[in-house]
Amino acid sequence: MRTARSIVSCICVLVASCQVDYHPYDTRVNGATGINARNIARIEAATQGRRQIRFAVISDTQRWYDETADAVAALNGRDDVDFVVHAGDMADFGMKAEFERMRDILDRLDMPYVAVIGNHDCLATGEDIFEEIFGDFDFAFTAGNVRFVCVNTNALEFDRDEPVPDFAFLERQVSEFPARAEKSVAVMHARPFSEQFDNNVARVFEYAVSSMPQLQFCINGHSHTYDVAEPFDDGVLYYGCENIAKRSYLLFTLYDDGYECEKVPF
Repeated sequence: MRTARSIVSCICVLVASCQVDYHPYDTRVNGATGINARNIARIEAATQGRRQIRFAVISDTQRWYDETADAVAALNGRDDVDFVVHAGDMADFGMKAEFERMRDILDRLDMPYVAVIGNHDCLATGEDIFEEIFGDFDFAFTAGNVRFVCVNTNALEFDRDEPVPDFAFLERQVSEFPARAEKSVAVMHARPFSEQFDNNVARVFEYAVSSMPQLQFCINGHSHTYDVAEPFDDGVLYYGCENIAKRSYLLFTLYDDGYECEKVPF
């Protein structure tokens, strides 16, 4: 009996020593972090002084790794894209492995990219992981003479624990508008009047966003469909990007006297 107990004890010790300390919602990130800040520096340096820029938009890549890799290959096949904007939902369940795998695919882009946070990115420990890998939920940068204001609009996921959208952030984008910028573009995941947006403050959001100097248009993901809408009937268009499974991206070109938008299949 003693021998049997000894054998069982040894097995337990061996099993315990071989356990892998891992959980799908672990927040200890492997690989590159601070992606947005690093790529913003690249974008601003490469486009400084430019009066024409071209950028692509992809969105809602969750679970569609092969399609995202194909989009990266298609974009790398061009030589006229300055940077890429991901309009949110890299992850489906907010798991670390999802963010890391998607980051590693997007890191193959020849051009810099930035990512805004989507509602699925907020699930479980996703907020912490997104912040570690990509950076702040609200951020802005200047490409050429265009100020890009990227704002978290996933109010439903934050349960009103903090203001979403962050109107103080939006106000600063107006009061601290860079001298080198002449126009602006707003980027978000969920646009006003979607179920994620706090529509109690939709009109306040309209006022805040339309106060940005020479606002050209807004960009959003979330709906998984391509559409162009004018939710406030105020002349500001919102361009919705398809999910990546539909194998397309949006291509914007901003000129001195306007812009063009094209949906590009790949």
